[in-house]
Amino acid sequence: MTKVIMNGCNGHMGRVISDLCAQDADIEIVAGIDINTEQNYDYPVFARIEDCDVAADAIIDFSHVSCVDAMLAYSVKNQIPAVVCTTGLSEEQNAAVKAASENVAVLKSANMSLGINTLMELLKSAAKALAPAGFDIEIVEKHHNQKLDAPSGTAIALADSINEAMDNAYEYKYDRSQERKKREKQEIGIQAVRGGNIVGEHEVFFCGTDEVITFKHTAYSKAIFGKGAIEAAKFLAGKPAGFYDMGDVIRGK
Repeated sequence: MTKVIMNGCNGHMGRVISDLCAQDADIEIVAGIDINTEQNYDYPVFARIEDCDVAADAIIDFSHVSCVDAMLAYSVKNQIPAVVCTTGLSEEQNAAVKAASENVAVLKSANMSLGINTLMELLKSAAKALAPAGFDIEIVEKHHNQKLDAPSGTAIALADSINEAMDNAYEYKYDRSQERKKREKQEIGIQAVRGGNIVGEHEVFFCGTDEVITFKHTAYSKAIFGKGAIEAAKFLAGKPAGFYDMGDVIRGK
């Protein structure tokens, strides 16, 4: 059984993950970290991760950017692998994540969904077969009307997976309204839709002559990110120092 420290245990995703772990016989949350120390589950809750003295196999971090530095320091000091799910990290913090991975196993991905990361692997294969045959590539992503960034980080990650497979031969086109010209062959169009309470929907189109191939992923709740984080923690426990992502989890299953 994988024993986990849940950093940000009383936040929305912390509670989602706590509920999911309670139904999973292969993982157990043994301690929680949160500025709100209300104990909603069977594990103890500490206001600061530095005060946690409970042995664990991994840390799942769904907290706040202000808590990430202390979490990384604790991870390195105690040699506990960390799954970093907190978003909005600064360039300096992303560099700190990479630096920590030189001393302990660290996993970080743009999207924690197992489905999205499986899709990334599929897109690499599709791009290698279809792009040389002249297929144009377009991405449309849809999210709720409260989302601040556009395009989504996941849409960019999908484009990156395609571009990586094609030796970074493509440029990204986010807005065609400011110019009147035909699309370039070596570009990936990325468009954003914002409305209602759409959790997340991503479509990738490979458009050829007389045929279109579409890959689509729809998220119906944020629980998918919690499930991915749990699988990542199971995967990361016992791994040597290094920087991992969800692609490693997919390939390792």
